[in-house]
Amino acid sequence: MSIAAPSSSAPTSPLAIRRALISVSDKTGLLDFARALHEKGTELLSTGGTAKALREAGLPVRDVAELTGFPEMMDGRVKTLHPMVHGGLLALRDNTDHQAAVREHNIAEIDLLVVNLYPFEETVAKGADYATSVENIDIGGPAMIRAAAKNHAFVAVVTDTEDYAAVLAEVEANGGTTYAFRQRLALTAYSRTAAYDTAVSAWMAKALEVEAPRYRSFAGKLAQGLRYGENPHQKAAFYTDGSARPGVATAQQWQGKELSYNNINDTDAAFELVSEFAGKGPACAIIKHANPCGVGEGATLLEAYQRAYRCDTTSAFGGIVALNQPLDKATAEEIVKIFTEVVIAPGASEEAKAVFAAKKNLRLLTTDSLADPAKGTTSFRQVAGGFLVQDSDIDSVSRESLKVVTKRAPSEAELNDLLFAWKVAKHVKSNAIVYVRDGATVGIGAGQMSRVDSTMIGARKAAEIATNEGLSESPAIGSVAASDAFFPFADGIEVLAANGVKAIIQPGGSMKDQDVIDAADRLGLAMVFTGQRHFRH
Repeated sequence: MSIAAPSSSAPTSPLAIRRALISVSDKTGLLDFARALHEKGTELLSTGGTAKALREAGLPVRDVAELTGFPEMMDGRVKTLHPMVHGGLLALRDNTDHQAAVREHNIAEIDLLVVNLYPFEETVAKGADYATSVENIDIGGPAMIRAAAKNHAFVAVVTDTEDYAAVLAEVEANGGTTYAFRQRLALTAYSRTAAYDTAVSAWMAKALEVEAPRYRSFAGKLAQGLRYGENPHQKAAFYTDGSARPGVATAQQWQGKELSYNNINDTDAAFELVSEFAGKGPACAIIKHANPCGVGEGATLLEAYQRAYRCDTTSAFGGIVALNQPLDKATAEEIVKIFTEVVIAPGASEEAKAVFAAKKNLRLLTTDSLADPAKGTTSFRQVAGGFLVQDSDIDSVSRESLKVVTKRAPSEAELNDLLFAWKVAKHVKSNAIVYVRDGATVGIGAGQMSRVDSTMIGARKAAEIATNEGLSESPAIGSVAASDAFFPFADGIEVLAANGVKAIIQPGGSMKDQDVIDAADRLGLAMVFTGQRHFRH
C-alpha cells in the first residue's frame, strides 16, 4: 500500500515520544505498554481509573487535573475538555504562532495519545436502559482522538490495544514514530470514532423507534483480509459488526484454509437456513452459490445429511453443509466421501474433528448455538448513488395462520411438509419453487425469471433422483410444493400437478387467485395461502 507523501509541515524524521496522555476504558495490556514507554523516558499523563491503575503498578503519573488546573467534575463528564489538553494535541510544532501560544500559556505538547472509548456497544448489547446507555456515550475521548488524528503530522494516536506492540516496535526500530506510521494510526482513529458514532446513532434510532433516520451509516471491524472477492480480479475484505448473532462471523474455525468471500457468503446462507430448524430434530442444509441444493430432516444427523444430499448430488459437490446439531463421527464420515468446502454446526465431537483432520482443505466451523430465526437484523445493499436498508425477513407463518382456499384440505402429513417447504423457500432466490416429500426436499427451482421455469427445474431435479436411484417414478409424485410468491396464472399450478404434486403453499394475493384456486380444485390439489411472501433477490 502506498502512503501519501508528507505535507510541507510534516517532519521527515521520526519523532520521539516525550510525553504520552493515556486514558483508557479497556485496560488490556495497559501496564506493560505504559511501563515500556516509561523505560524509554516518556512522561505519562493520565486520568481517573487509568492513572490509579498506573500508580498501583509503581509507575510515575501526572494527573490531567494537575495539567489543566481544574479537577474532574460532573461525574467525570468534564476532565479533558480543556485548552491545556487540546492545545497540547493540536499545536503545530513548525508554526511560530502556535509555538508562541505554547510558551505563553505553558502548554505541554503531547506526542502520543492513547484512548479507547467508554464501552457503549458492550453496554447496549447487555440490554442497558436508556439512561445508562446515554451515560456510556464518550465525549472527551472522541474529541481528543479527532484532535490528535488531525495533527498526525506531529502526534501519534492509538485507539486499539492491538496497536500497542506496533507502537513499541516502531519506537524500537526508529527511535520514534515515522510520519507514515502516524498516518496509519490516524486512519484507524477516525475509523474508530466513525464506528462509535454509528453505534450511538443506530441505538438511538432504535430506542426512539425511528425507522428511517435522516442520516444512516454502518460500521464494522476488519476480521480478515481476503485474497479476492467473488472473482479473482475483485479486491475484498471481511468486517464484523460486533453483534452476538451466532453464525459465520462469530464461529470458531478448527481447520482448513482461510474462508474466501464466497465461502463466507454461502456459509452465512447455509447457517441461517438450518437455524430455521432450531429446537427440532436433526436437520441439514446444503448450499451452493447461496441457494439450497438440498435440505432434510431425519431421525439422526446422518440421516438428515443423507436426505439433503439426495436432493441434488451433483450440486452438493463443493458445497456448504450446515447442521442444526453438533457434528458426530458418523455424519462426518459420510460428509468426507465427497468434496465439501465448509461444514458449520453448533459444536462437533472430538471424534468428528479427527475424521475431518485428514481433509486439510475442508473448513470446520462451530458456533455456540443456532441463530434465532425470530430475531432479525438490519440488512443493507448498495446501489449506484446510495443503498437500500430493510429489516431481515422474519417468517411469522404458523400452522394456525394458514388459510385453506381449496375444496380439499391438506392432510396432517402434507401440512407438515408444506411448512417445511415454506421454511426452505424463504432461503431460495426468487423465483423459487421447492418440492418436498416426507421431510426432505426432492427438487428446488431457484432464481428464474419465470416461476414456471423454476417449477420445471425443480421437477427435473426430482426426476434425476429417480434416474440416479433406479426408481420407477419421480419422488415428486406425492410431494408438496412451496412458492415464495403468488402464482400470477394457473399455468404453474398445472405444471406442479403434472409432476405429481398433491398440495401447495403460497402467499396468495394475485389478481388471478380465483383462477389458480379453480385450477387446483379441478386437479384435486390442496392449497393453502400464507398471506406473506419471501422474495429473495
